[in-house]
Amino acid sequence: MNRVVQKHTYSDLEKIKKQLFAWAQQYEEIVWLDSNSYESQNYPEYEAILAVDGFTSLKTDYRGAFDQLEEYQSITKDWIFGYLTYDLKNDTEHLTSHNDDRLDFADVYFFQPKKIFLLKDGIVEQRYLPMVDDELESDYTEIVNAYIKSVDSAQSEPTQTDLKIKLKIHKDAYKDKVRVMLDHIHRGDIYEANLCQEFYALGKLDPEKTYHHLNRISAPPFATFLRLEDHYAFSASPERYLKKVGEKVITQPIKGTARRGGSKEEDLAFAKALSQDPKERSENVMIVDLVRNDLSRIAKKGSVTVEELCKVYPFKQVHQMISTVTAQVSVGISPVDIIRATYPMGSMTGAPKISAMQIIEHLEETKRGLYSGAVGYFKPDGDFDFNVIIRSILYNAQKEYISFSVGGAITAGSEPDKEYEECLLKARAMREVLEGKS
Repeated sequence: MNRVVQKHTYSDLEKIKKQLFAWAQQYEEIVWLDSNSYESQNYPEYEAILAVDGFTSLKTDYRGAFDQLEEYQSITKDWIFGYLTYDLKNDTEHLTSHNDDRLDFADVYFFQPKKIFLLKDGIVEQRYLPMVDDELESDYTEIVNAYIKSVDSAQSEPTQTDLKIKLKIHKDAYKDKVRVMLDHIHRGDIYEANLCQEFYALGKLDPEKTYHHLNRISAPPFATFLRLEDHYAFSASPERYLKKVGEKVITQPIKGTARRGGSKEEDLAFAKALSQDPKERSENVMIVDLVRNDLSRIAKKGSVTVEELCKVYPFKQVHQMISTVTAQVSVGISPVDIIRATYPMGSMTGAPKISAMQIIEHLEETKRGLYSGAVGYFKPDGDFDFNVIIRSILYNAQKEYISFSVGGAITAGSEPDKEYEECLLKARAMREVLEGKS
């Protein structure tokens, strides 16, 4: 579908982002994606993207979900934005999800926005469906004028809450589950698996302030604010799941985490220790092998390439070990089939993948839902970009249920105490936000 395009220049990126975000809050369908000008990783495209106001949509459970998404994407032939939950594993394999679910996200939800804003190189580009093109000028005038005075104060204050954060799995129970996972590894059932646990609270959130507080203390390259009706996701994700540009696909799995140092010398020492840690490197290499195998199912022969292996990148809260794997897509493979062949992402499952997912389902207490799923978009030409929903707060406003989950890869070298400490390190940013700490 052809869209009406209008372009404007901007001189202050942070200001126009704040104005766009504040203006968007009037809508029930919002996807906001922000790179936070993170320069260390490859394959950036936009500074930020905003999509609002659904014209058509696809909302369904996992049964036949990929077929429905392929039909929706191919018929619409337009920009579509939305999410895939982890539980789409049940569509690609003979698996189930029976754990407790109090968030109640649909398994798949995509919408065709009436209004899109793309920010890049000092230009904000509006792309509107023809039915609303008469609002191009008035919307932009409203964005740059009506929100100037109130935006900074509304977005700079910490969230003030009296929420009581609870653990779905207490410390000793989590460590017991790690030991069971280690038993599976020692028996040869699996080599590695990602074991997660949920933290939750009951109460109301201010969505705008919650997102901005989380983003301010994390500033990740794949930040996300998603609202679809009463369901929200506020994500400080550092991880890309999968991106398609022409015939090339790129995945950038993360495995390996270390804290930031209090001084430059200490920080460099932590980063170096992570880069040389045999356990962390083995975790990463195992997942690289897994995603290479996944990509080989849709790639031209011999095109799967590890462009970067086990490189340590700094983020505000932690250091992360990231690898970059690319491939050239075989002729006749649809965009949705590329995702179908590689989903769920290897970094959140394990190896062998199906066995790991079966054990994960047995040991975890909470249905993952959108956590360890993906948020992103398809372009009209079939190119796409999706993140991994980790370091994220999920919120059902109707039920007033708030959730965040964290986890880590369990390998033969894992120690239960250290695995639990890593979970607490990953949980720190979300906990600070929900407890109202600056």
